[in-house]
Amino acid sequence: MTSQATPEEPAERAPSAATKPQVARDVRGGDGARPAPAGTPAATPAGTPAATPAGTPASAPATAAVDAAVERPLHIFDTTLRDGAQREGINLSVADKLTIARHLDDFGVGFIEGGWPGANPRDTEFFARAREEITFRNAQLVAFGATRRAGGSAADDLQVKALLDSGAPVVTLVAKAHDRHVELALRTTLDENLEMVRDTVSHLRAQGRRVFVDCEHFFDGYAANPAYAKAVVRAASEAGADVVVLCDTNGGMLPAQIQAVTATVLADTGARLGIHAQDDTGCAVANTLAAVDAGATHVQCTANGYGERVGNANLFPVVAALELKYGRTVLPEGALAEMTRISHAIAEVVNLTPSTHQPYVGVSAFAHKAGLHASAIKVDPDLYQHIDPELVGNRIRMLVSDMAGRASIELKGKELGIDLGGDRALVGRVVERVKERELAGYSYEAADASFELLLRDELRRGADGAGDAAPSRFFRVESWRAITENRPDGSHANEATVKLWAKGERLLATAEGNGPVNALDRALRVALERIYPELAKFALRDYKVRILEGRSGTDSTTRVLISTGDGDAEWSTVGVAENVIAASWHALEDAYTYGLLRAGVEPAE
Repeated sequence: MTSQATPEEPAERAPSAATKPQVARDVRGGDGARPAPAGTPAATPAGTPAATPAGTPASAPATAAVDAAVERPLHIFDTTLRDGAQREGINLSVADKLTIARHLDDFGVGFIEGGWPGANPRDTEFFARAREEITFRNAQLVAFGATRRAGGSAADDLQVKALLDSGAPVVTLVAKAHDRHVELALRTTLDENLEMVRDTVSHLRAQGRRVFVDCEHFFDGYAANPAYAKAVVRAASEAGADVVVLCDTNGGMLPAQIQAVTATVLADTGARLGIHAQDDTGCAVANTLAAVDAGATHVQCTANGYGERVGNANLFPVVAALELKYGRTVLPEGALAEMTRISHAIAEVVNLTPSTHQPYVGVSAFAHKAGLHASAIKVDPDLYQHIDPELVGNRIRMLVSDMAGRASIELKGKELGIDLGGDRALVGRVVERVKERELAGYSYEAADASFELLLRDELRRGADGAGDAAPSRFFRVESWRAITENRPDGSHANEATVKLWAKGERLLATAEGNGPVNALDRALRVALERIYPELAKFALRDYKVRILEGRSGTDSTTRVLISTGDGDAEWSTVGVAENVIAASWHALEDAYTYGLLRAGVEPAE
């Protein structure tokens, strides 16, 4: 949860010279229902179009769909475009925000907080373009802003006007709920802060907007002055706020504290409550669910847990827990199975590598390495998995390493589409070969393509191992070399030469590159593209080098992992050697071999 002002947002609201207006106070009716604030139109029967309030701008949003969204029993509120965008390393353009908004709408969240209109040109432009370019099917767009200035009037406040001008049907207001923040940050009185909340909420409701109020620093404020923190909740609720969100802005709370305070506030105020949790204790998801257990019916999250400092409650584990563990329907039918795809798509837009170990959606979330696990999973996958990964669009993965047993190899072969036929001798030989190569420094956990080539080579040898031991390849290497020249002006020239045999031809090619590995890659292409035109689609996606532990300095053994793609898929290969160039060559050779095999080309050598 951001503070009420950031470097790109309006400054703290110091008292203005304007005279504070008198705002009518609402009281609860005898039936206990929340009354409408002064100037708010009366509710209409279900299915009846709501009347347009007097003085409402012509651009006021239609209310039927908005009202239906607000009245849902449990809100999924995403703030990736605002709070999530404050993560270090994330800098979203307007186009990026529009793309993410479409992904979130496809996923089925109920509310998308788009930013703070009027605070910076980018957010203002986003709301303008979103109105024209996106037809939301599931979500309501939300504008974020602050309560009016102390001593002023919401009707005359330019920042409040910007919220209305955004055209968003729902507005989230951040309000101070910690007495110390009111006095030191806002530099006003506790009573005036309550009036700022009432005035702003009432004004926005009178203009046809639905309103959520984020009580900033609520839990810390409650610990210091519980009576005042609850007074802020009451002021917001009684003025017409649809939800009052309790914010763990500093992220220091634990689940038991969140649950106890939320339950008490709900009992004492009767307001509809929400939760906004930062992840500074690593408990944001747990804290969010604890608030739901206590009666909160509105959860604020960000995609992949993005957010300032260490992040926010992660949207995907929260939604998965609500759907699969709590049995609550919070997404459209079939949307949960798109969760992994949506998570990775948003990571691509923000240009951050997806977390491999993220719950539910990480590529390692359902990966199994130890032989004992693999043996059990072969009998029943549920023995070592808390859900079926397909429910969230993920898949089971078997990792091949020196910990692998026969079951791991058989299941991995099945995953790769290779039936080992229950051949114990063949499987045993593969197990031993994997362990030998991993002892030499290879790692097949992240190099499925290299493992598949190893597996296919063993299949060619047959069950008894007496078959053709030569690997199935598309070219045979005679020699290669890479040269780096240091020039007098300090620049470097890199050149590589490869000598190969393919389809009975001896091929020789030389190429330059921006490094010795790049030069080798180019030389290999020059030599082979005439014979294998499929290589033109191949592109190196990632390149990682690791000096293996237990070896010393420049005399160390090196492992290289290469990811290659052809526009439709990516595959990873590994090479190990006494130097980085040789290791890179082995990984490149596997990458080209696997890519051609995948393209349906018949081996020539």
